Amino acid sequence: MGKKTRALTGTLASAAMLTAAACSGGGGVTGETAAAPSDPGSVAGEIKVLTPRTDLVQNGEMKAYAQEFNKLYPKVKVTFEGITDYEGEVKIRMNTDQYGDVLMIPAVVAKNDYPKFFAPFGPTAELSKKYRFSDKTDVGGKVYGIAQFGTANGFVYNKAVWRKAGLTGWPKTPQEFLAALRTVKAKTGAIPYYTNFKDGWPLVQWTSNVGSVTCDAKAADKLAGAVSPWKEGGELHAVDTLLHDTVQQGLVEKDPTTTNWEASKALLAKGRIASMMLGSWAITQMQNAAKEDGGSPADIGFMPFPVQHGGKFCATVTSDYQQAVSAHSENKAAARAWVDWFSERSGYSEKEGAVPVVRAAPMPSTLKDFVDNDVTFVERSETKTAQTNDIDNAAEIGLNKPDYRQKLVDTARGVGGGTLQDYFADLNKKWDEAARTAGS
Repeated sequence: MGKKTRALTGTLASAAMLTAAACSGGGGVTGETAAAPSDPGSVAGEIKVLTPRTDLVQNGEMKAYAQEFNKLYPKVKVTFEGITDYEGEVKIRMNTDQYGDVLMIPAVVAKNDYPKFFAPFGPTAELSKKYRFSDKTDVGGKVYGIAQFGTANGFVYNKAVWRKAGLTGWPKTPQEFLAALRTVKAKTGAIPYYTNFKDGWPLVQWTSNVGSVTCDAKAADKLAGAVSPWKEGGELHAVDTLLHDTVQQGLVEKDPTTTNWEASKALLAKGRIASMMLGSWAITQMQNAAKEDGGSPADIGFMPFPVQHGGKFCATVTSDYQQAVSAHSENKAAARAWVDWFSERSGYSEKEGAVPVVRAAPMPSTLKDFVDNDVTFVERSETKTAQTNDIDNAAEIGLNKPDYRQKLVDTARGVGGGTLQDYFADLNKKWDEAARTAGS
């Protein structure tokens, strides 16, 4: 199973429906804390876990995790439901009180509505010392979700192709990156950069680099206002200019409308594609593709966004889905036990090559190059995510949707007319107008 897109912001109509459903109440005890159990032997009950990882349910891996969990919590029965259209289906279920005991928080749920749907885990001040990304689900000083894991952001690339082109170190500026891609094209015949334009969702990955450009953990929070995000010197200006210039200089596939995500993994593993902008979650998928093709997983590398600060690179670290306990669950202690165990003891994040949610845990082997080269990991603040999403929705831009970057790519390849400067000016105008009414 490949990584699939998911909307990161929901419609106001859907959010309103969910709010109304929450207010109508239902079974279970809402407002009750899902406190961490102190005695595993006393925790009992049956819980259902909803997950988008249908592949892990089907191949038995989730069942194996439950078996390990039962060694510590023998009186808890865990069942799983894998959902292909996770966002869409769970959104509908949340109009009732039957949406499992443990679930990944759908993006459609407004942050301020978390207390209506999910049980609090405890004080943010306490949990943030132990877990990364706690601020993403903080409402009123309480945490309502714990991440499965995090992902570092950068470019997955084929080291063998770059070596063939005579390239050794990582590019330190956007100009050096473009020059490196031109060299790859000239000396190897590989596609220097693959957009995954048709599937669309990989284009969203570029947004995750907000924070990497200036090495600022508050960079995403600073979007919450009439700040003209695409002005000269802004993070989105730097990120989107690099994508635009890569396309405009002919350093991508011949026809972006024919790209294929699943096929791209094998193509990068074989060295027919040199690089793609993706999160570190993709490294293991590319390594597996290399194994299946008889190649070497060691050829799969990961490089940071081409900007340095004080001689060092920075890479944002952002959270994946946040695990929550339903406010209507009748077995909140058992549900919380599962969340804690899965986050801390299951080995899931390590197996996925992801950034662990527990602060004390070491970085995975997939990020060894980042660790060895002193890349600064920037845990991006999510304090003002709700405000930023409100502005983004009102502006109808879609920072976490593919459409606006597909238009950016089309502009770069001369489809539809217009210039990059015109496009940025239009985006800034829409954002600032929306900020004055929706997000300020």
